[in-house]
Amino acid sequence: MAEKNFDLGGVVVATTLAFKEDSSAPSGLAVDFDKFGEHCDFLMNSGCRGVGPNGSLGEYEALTDEERRKVIQVAVDAVDGRGVVVAGAAGVGWHQAQRWADYAKEDGADGILLLPPTMYKSNDDEIFTHYQKVAEVGLPIMAYNNPFSMKVDLSPKLIARLGEIPEVVAIKEFSGDVRRILEIRELTDIDIICGTDDLLFESLVVGADGWFAGYPNAFPKEAVEIYDQVRAGNIAEAFELYKHLITVFRWDTKIEFVQAIKLSIDIAGQSYGGVTRPPRGPLSPEQHKQVTIDTQKALDYIASREKAVA
Repeated sequence: MAEKNFDLGGVVVATTLAFKEDSSAPSGLAVDFDKFGEHCDFLMNSGCRGVGPNGSLGEYEALTDEERRKVIQVAVDAVDGRGVVVAGAAGVGWHQAQRWADYAKEDGADGILLLPPTMYKSNDDEIFTHYQKVAEVGLPIMAYNNPFSMKVDLSPKLIARLGEIPEVVAIKEFSGDVRRILEIRELTDIDIICGTDDLLFESLVVGADGWFAGYPNAFPKEAVEIYDQVRAGNIAEAFELYKHLITVFRWDTKIEFVQAIKLSIDIAGQSYGGVTRPPRGPLSPEQHKQVTIDTQKALDYIASREKAVA
């Protein structure tokens, strides 16, 4: 049985995944596991609480079964006990999600991120069964409410019901409605994890426990600073940094969020972002230009802060 006190406080980064050209690989792109491991290490060295591989940002839908499993193994090795690895275990039904949870447990992950059944508009009882069956694996579960990508919206009442399952220790909230944090808190004691980058500050101020984040792939140190400042009660300081990053953070909630975050990573100088696998295509020229402008705006502010301190 998983512990309810599984510590998810901090910034857990939903990691992107680098690819390299390989004519023998799916769509001519092979996973660059070396770069992925280096990126996980970079995030941990930047103060992040952990990594979340094989989420939507990690393009899990475009991976082979062998690639998807190896991603977790590489993440566990790279983190090396310095934080948590919360592995994506999404599946079309509990039978598939349970298998990915089993693999995650065997390969050393600390917990799993679990969507409701994908590709099917489940009712509340079916969703409860889905989580109950995957919970049999014994790993802590962060449930994931993403009504934009899924066909269902996990209501606060349903989240409270899922919280009765001992292994369900947290909810990643991506509804975009900050009012839900307080409503969920009234109904259950599981951790509430902000999943929306451009609602981070507001979510933390009203009581979110952590951040399962996309844009910290490009701005990990600044993300950790915002989180730490809010938790320390330094609201004005946190907001001052947040308001200069919010423009680029908004790309986290757009259809092309994977492509945008990968481009921001490259602009930030990490040489890790790169291309996406189908069905995701490239950004349009207009989108590419705007992401570049928004990313550079954030980088210029960060550079000005560092210069002022120096």
